[in-house]
Amino acid sequence: MQPRHDLFAASSVSFSRGQRLLNRWWRRQSPARQDRFVTIGPLVSVLLFLAAIISAFRYLRNEEIEREIESVRRDTEIVQQQMRLRLIESQEQMIRLAGQMTRRPIDAADFIDQAATLGRERPEITQIAWITADRERKASHSVSGYPVEPKAEVDPSLPALGRASEPERAFEVARDLRQPVYSRAFVNPAAAPVFQLQVPLFDGSRFAGVLMAEYSVETLLRLAVPDVVTQRHTIAVLDDQAREVASSEAARGNRLVRRAPIVHDAPLAPTANGLVVRGQGWRTSIGLISNTLFWMVVALSGLTVWMLLATWRHMRRRGQIQGALVQETNFRRAMENSMLTGMRALDMEGRITYVNPAFCAMTGFSEADLIGARPPFPHWPPTLIDENMRLLQQELQGRSPAGGIEVKVMRKDGTQFDARMYVSPLIDSKGQQTGWMTSMTNITEAKRIRDQLSASHERFTTVLEGLDAAVSVLSVQQSELLFANRSYRLWFGADAKGHDLLAGPNAALRFLADQDDMVDSLSGLPTEELTEAGSDPREVYVESLNKWFDVRSRYLQWTDGRLAQMLIATDITARRRAEEQAARQAEKAQVTSRLVTMGEMASSVAHELNQPLTAIANYCNGMVSRVKNDAIQKDDLIAALEKTSRQAQRAGQIIHRIRSFVKRSEPQRQLAEARSIIDEAVELANIELRRRNVELHTYVAQRLPPLMCDPILIEQVVLNLVKNAAEAIDVAQMPPQRRHIELRVVPRHTPEEGGVIEFSVTDMGPGMKEEVLSRMYEAFFSTKADGLGIGLGLCRSIVESHRGRIRAQNLYNGEQVVGCRFVFTLPVDTALLRSDFPPALPSSAPANNTVAS
Repeated sequence: MQPRHDLFAASSVSFSRGQRLLNRWWRRQSPARQDRFVTIGPLVSVLLFLAAIISAFRYLRNEEIEREIESVRRDTEIVQQQMRLRLIESQEQMIRLAGQMTRRPIDAADFIDQAATLGRERPEITQIAWITADRERKASHSVSGYPVEPKAEVDPSLPALGRASEPERAFEVARDLRQPVYSRAFVNPAAAPVFQLQVPLFDGSRFAGVLMAEYSVETLLRLAVPDVVTQRHTIAVLDDQAREVASSEAARGNRLVRRAPIVHDAPLAPTANGLVVRGQGWRTSIGLISNTLFWMVVALSGLTVWMLLATWRHMRRRGQIQGALVQETNFRRAMENSMLTGMRALDMEGRITYVNPAFCAMTGFSEADLIGARPPFPHWPPTLIDENMRLLQQELQGRSPAGGIEVKVMRKDGTQFDARMYVSPLIDSKGQQTGWMTSMTNITEAKRIRDQLSASHERFTTVLEGLDAAVSVLSVQQSELLFANRSYRLWFGADAKGHDLLAGPNAALRFLADQDDMVDSLSGLPTEELTEAGSDPREVYVESLNKWFDVRSRYLQWTDGRLAQMLIATDITARRRAEEQAARQAEKAQVTSRLVTMGEMASSVAHELNQPLTAIANYCNGMVSRVKNDAIQKDDLIAALEKTSRQAQRAGQIIHRIRSFVKRSEPQRQLAEARSIIDEAVELANIELRRRNVELHTYVAQRLPPLMCDPILIEQVVLNLVKNAAEAIDVAQMPPQRRHIELRVVPRHTPEEGGVIEFSVTDMGPGMKEEVLSRMYEAFFSTKADGLGIGLGLCRSIVESHRGRIRAQNLYNGEQVVGCRFVFTLPVDTALLRSDFPPALPSSAPANNTVAS
């Protein structure tokens, strides 16, 4: 351990070294700076003393405030615990009473006796009622002594179905949760704030009603707050909206609130209904502003500081006066050297008396070249001397415009630049004018940019005026038309009605336009997102112009910062008419396709009709011959007539089916069953299939959901695909074992399409080439020598108009093509699905084959 004398010697050496450094620093200071430090030392000491006194006062005051806050918190928690204990005890007694009522049935008289006993023990309970599951009061006891009518029409203290009241909400929660529930505070018929405890009653496991106890908040607070707490602080109960429900202050009369209260809140457990116990106290300590001792210390400190400052100010005054001229000179020189604006001063005779370095740098002339010069000045262009003389006379007469004068200035090397000059009078200390001060800025670049902007604006305006589309910009807040091009003015005039007509009903714009000027109507609006986001185009019909417009809109910030909406409306009337014409042509193509299909099947149809007609003729001839010979009995005659009638009906059905198939009509969407569509198509296709000796196997899944479609059009698609498959098999002269077509209808569900019904036609023909697969939907493309090329394209249009899809693919066995499959799907409307809709069958499920020969 180091000896004490060694430590003392080391500290003495350090102190001596620090003292020498301080003396050396002090001797390097000027006398004026030494005087300043000597004056600042006592001032700093006085300020530190004042700061220490203020800190001590503040510390003591904060300690007293903390004690007051702790006292309020402690009293509030005492009251909270008292109220909590009373509520818990009351709740336990109510639960025991409910348990007794559940275990053994009691009548209304017994209930009222037990409720009266409970009410005498618990003065805070104003009413105890037995409520049935139908919200009817079976029995009740009013602790306050007022009679309770058991069948009162309106009682706000009882739950009522369909009425938004606190007892009804508590009743529903107790019924659903099957446990005691406290309601929120409300006002009973006696205008007193109350809340309820509702304990559910059960008959076995069935909800049988509730046992309701109504608590008076004021009585509960009065019983729970000790007198010693009331004398110190104010205790109040607040609801969930911070409104005072009851307070201990009411018993002490109205009194003035002293300063800001100290507040502590504690939730009223176990109610969990938003009630809060609030304790309020008042600060008893005297603030710094009211403390006399504090002000005495401040006054003495201020007097000492004032005397020190007066002495310091007297000592500095001479030094300040001596340095004022040097400081002013340095400031002026620094300002002149830092300015980029050229300054030039003229006397009353027009002679240059002053120029700053910026003016010399602009013109290239030195200060010696300009000071004392008379007009014409060296920086005047020779060709503009007369004009500059006129401007100088105007300047000397004080008639220069406030916005400045645009002039040409010549540099010393002969080059010129554009400048703007501003003139103001020079006034001396006596208020007399001694000349004129001119400031000059180089505007060559600014003028070039302005000319470019002007030319760009002119080009932009020319382009917009030349557009065939109507362009308009409308202020969102003021509904003011900010811009409209020539097409807009030609169609809608110069007001904002055309813009509103094209924009359509827009509640957001109308809301912003109706806002008061004193309200920030754009608060909360994502302005940047509005200006960056576009909008979907939409088509608008203007009846007054008989035109259709394609309208595109977007939000932007106008040049003055306002939020605006821009619309670009393009006339698409010709396109709409072309689309309508194309729709009519497509409709005609559908009818034409059906006529072509029936034309190709004409011979088969004639053969099909020939059979019933020949049978009718034979039956008629046979009956005539036997009647003439009296060789027929009545029963035989009736049998022959019945056979003749059946053959006639068969021929009529064939003709009716062909007529309904080729009849031209508007597409009619209706609920249709897939099985009926397939049956109709197969019956028509059987004629062609028998002629070509092709068998058709059909499978239709059971319990398919109905389709919202045009059954004739879907029947046309199925018939066309089956007929094409039969024709491909027949033309390729396939052997009997490959002269088969499979028609399947099954439900499917895919991530892309969702729930659909799938129609597939699979043949065992030669398939299709790859180039045919890629072009088979093109208009007028056909692989048949006499084909029109509209069948598959029309089928695709029909399927896609029903929001379905169609596709084709070859079937392979290794690398050999063994057939072709056409598949199209139709979406299922989920609103029409039946509860017994079966799951989709896998593609490998066995088919229920029925052969149409």
